[in-house]
Amino acid sequence: MSEKPIRIAIVKEDKCKPKKCKQECKKSCPVVRMGKLCIEVSAQSKIVWISESLCIGCAICIKKCPFNALAIVNLPSNLEKETTHRYCANSFKLHRLPIPRPGEVLGLVGTNGIGKSTALKILAGKQKPNLGKYDAPPDWQEILAYFRGSELQNYFTKILEDDLKAIVKPQYVDQIPKTVKGSVGSILSRKDDTKTETVVCEQLDLTHLRDRNVEDLSGGELQRFACAVVCIQRADIFMFDEPSSYLDVKQRLKAAITIRSLITPDRYIIVVEHDLSVLDYLSDFICCLYGVPSAYGVVTMPFSVREGINIFLDGYVPTENLRFRDALLVFKVAEMATEEEVKKMCRYQYPSMKKAMGDFELQIIEGEFTDSEIMVMLGENGTGKTTFIRLLAGRLKPDNGVEVPILNVSYKPQKISPKFKGSVRALLHEKIRDAYTHPQFVTDVMKPMQIDSIVDQDVQNLSGGELQRVALTLCLGKPADVYLIDEPSAYLDSEQRLMAARVIKRFILHAKKTAFVVEHDFIMATYLADRVIVFDGLPSQRTTANTPQMLLAGMNKFLSLLEITFRRDPNNFRPRINKLNSIKDVEQKRSGNYFFLDD
Repeated sequence: MSEKPIRIAIVKEDKCKPKKCKQECKKSCPVVRMGKLCIEVSAQSKIVWISESLCIGCAICIKKCPFNALAIVNLPSNLEKETTHRYCANSFKLHRLPIPRPGEVLGLVGTNGIGKSTALKILAGKQKPNLGKYDAPPDWQEILAYFRGSELQNYFTKILEDDLKAIVKPQYVDQIPKTVKGSVGSILSRKDDTKTETVVCEQLDLTHLRDRNVEDLSGGELQRFACAVVCIQRADIFMFDEPSSYLDVKQRLKAAITIRSLITPDRYIIVVEHDLSVLDYLSDFICCLYGVPSAYGVVTMPFSVREGINIFLDGYVPTENLRFRDALLVFKVAEMATEEEVKKMCRYQYPSMKKAMGDFELQIIEGEFTDSEIMVMLGENGTGKTTFIRLLAGRLKPDNGVEVPILNVSYKPQKISPKFKGSVRALLHEKIRDAYTHPQFVTDVMKPMQIDSIVDQDVQNLSGGELQRVALTLCLGKPADVYLIDEPSAYLDSEQRLMAARVIKRFILHAKKTAFVVEHDFIMATYLADRVIVFDGLPSQRTTANTPQMLLAGMNKFLSLLEITFRRDPNNFRPRINKLNSIKDVEQKRSGNYFFLDD
């Protein structure tokens, strides 16, 4: 006899409006017609209730719902007894938990909406796992019995008996000024339990910001401040939710080194990170999370760093013989044209330019570019990358009176603030009417960016990642010669980053256009770049934008400025940062090969 499949029914609270529809889901359900209570809507209920044990998975209710509020998902059969937490009926379900180990850094990787933040809350002791029994939550006795024999039993026992203190660095650092008031220095001095404030401030480059108020900090400064506040406190469990967003490559590594300096034999450190090269550098072992966003998430057993990230990229868990994604994510960089070939093809050029803004001065050395080419701008924060993009876009005028060639440009700014009142569909219709209905654009951009799933949502209610996907779609949908894209990876999870990089690359090649991209995620930058423009000098003072270089030479120059070396993974070619002063790191620095295209 075949096992009955396990299903979960998801009712999206924000979309289900039983008082505004004719309750089509209930009327069309064949199980209800047979006289069983599979879908129930009482006069008092705010949303419908679906019985998961009676549901036959016919999905008629999904098709009939006018608000697109329902989802029925079949689960792998081995998960039935492994539910860790569920908030309420017909809601997200988390299976298993990551297993932290004292004295090591645990990295978590997985798409957004798959339970990473829920897992962190449970491991921090801020949320009691209910093992799926949301209507009759178990007591700690039962929870500890459930985890008997695993490392988690010891972990939860310690939390309960030894009263372990956990601190979490929040994911959305831009919300910090709403709750925290005062100067950076006064807050850090107040939190400094370990007398390490001076060292941590130096490591995270915060010393010159001590007198500044928290509400005046930029995104990157807030991120470093949030990391510092966590690092200087005395605690047993440290959690960092996306410590690299807003930071440039150098700051990402400094943050990683600062987090690793917290390791002691009895401390637990857990990091959620979407920049895979930083995650690789930070972690000692990794748990992947897979599932269906907003429906269910499953945590794998711990793997070594290399194996864990490769499992995530392959979309296949060998220990469970389970495939969770159809496509493999591979970073094979396309065959590079030689320097002579590129010079022959160059059709456009921009002149040498200067721009002074307050104390900051940017000098741009002239360069040329061609169709079907992506230029990636590499430099620390404050070196003038956004200024250069705005000069090309014609939003700023150069000081030395030269004329920037008049180009038809499409520009996606770094900061996206949604002013539009209305749905995503209305926004697309107003801004890129021709593109968003064109079959080629739908296939190349809309589908892979998953715009379909958010097209009827209000623009004002979108999350950071959803806004980023819409902004990219709008940018590519506008007819232009040159596409200027500032930090396309911000707020996107690892999978969406690779998808976005693929979309940009394919679109620029097919449309025979040029793109200038500012990007700090190293994996994304190397995948996208045909050539690179390296910015050097003193950030926020005097900097130079060098003439475009071939990928290998440009990356070598940039990495030598940062004193970082990279190797490539032999399986999927992703760039991996060498640990500082490791044999490989010393060897590569000696030979001057900071970056490899082939291993």
